Amino acid sequence: MRLYIIGAGVIGRTHAEAANKLSEPIQLRVADTNPNALTMFCEKFPEATSFSSVEEMLSSEAAQHDDIVIVSTPPMAHLDPTKLALESGRHVLCEKPLAMSVTQAKEMVQIAEKHNRSIGCCSVRFKGMPHMETVKNVIRSGCLGDIYHVTFVNKWERSRSGIEYQPTSRWFLDSKQSGGGVLMDWGPYDFATLNDILSPDKIEINAAWIAKPITEIDPSDIPFDVETHVSAFMTYNKDNHPIQVHYERASCAHGEGYVKAEIEGTLGSLRWTPFDSKQPVFRRYDHQGQIVEEQVETGPRSEYTIFDNPLLHFYRKVKGLESHANVNQQALNNFQCISSLYSVAETGQKQTIDMAQKGVTI
Repeated sequence: MRLYIIGAGVIGRTHAEAANKLSEPIQLRVADTNPNALTMFCEKFPEATSFSSVEEMLSSEAAQHDDIVIVSTPPMAHLDPTKLALESGRHVLCEKPLAMSVTQAKEMVQIAEKHNRSIGCCSVRFKGMPHMETVKNVIRSGCLGDIYHVTFVNKWERSRSGIEYQPTSRWFLDSKQSGGGVLMDWGPYDFATLNDILSPDKIEINAAWIAKPITEIDPSDIPFDVETHVSAFMTYNKDNHPIQVHYERASCAHGEGYVKAEIEGTLGSLRWTPFDSKQPVFRRYDHQGQIVEEQVETGPRSEYTIFDNPLLHFYRKVKGLESHANVNQQALNNFQCISSLYSVAETGQKQTIDMAQKGVTI
């Protein structure tokens, strides 16, 4: 099987490492316009065939039915290489966020469907982890009763991409290059997780806000126009049953940082840490008028890491196996959640995402 990586940087090398864990030998190709990045990549993966342009790499050989192209470039450089790869007859796994806008994301999906290919997003890093599957299994068991409220908060005091985290990647701070701030950066993971666990037919974003708290180390010599704190109040509808969801994500906040993911039902609640598989899952319920809290067994940790999962899930999808990949319309729906949240924060007008009818209404 052949794997084509567009972008020879850190993320590209991460996907190449994940390829070594697949169940069959992989022929590795890589393209980057930066000769230094190519050299570093090939020093680590000497078996790779390198190219100085995407066009040269994709035209170097005829497409095979299970070829996979990974687009591991910054967001502003997702659309064009994705289109080229799909039009060459290859499946595409794109880094998150899927695109810079819904218009771009729709174009990607339309081209994929036209060529009978799959377009996937790397927002699925945390899907399929044992603790996540445990949460889904508890929900399916019915022991929580009717679920009516979900809290999903990841509030960090100082972890801004481009400043405290990956400080050399200043493009994170410029919306023209990144598409947005913490919502574009972490929202893909958040909504891939929420939508996987709650499996909604329809999502109503009732209210939302975005903010950019100021610090004394904010850069002034480069564009810095992205949000670092965002929240939304949503209704997830499943089989005409509404679940109220409080969502919040911050990479910079002056208030106290904390992480809380909790599902509340009429018969019990469930608490876990979505993005830390080392943390336990707790179930709480009533026994003779008193709260009982117990740890839910999650089983052994997966041999695959969050860095392996995007390629592993997509590979299984391409091979026609059971998979946690988000592809085509599902990937678009998850991205529309992010886009709609921005829109509601800007306009104050509620938006509804119909997960079945492929559309957004205001």
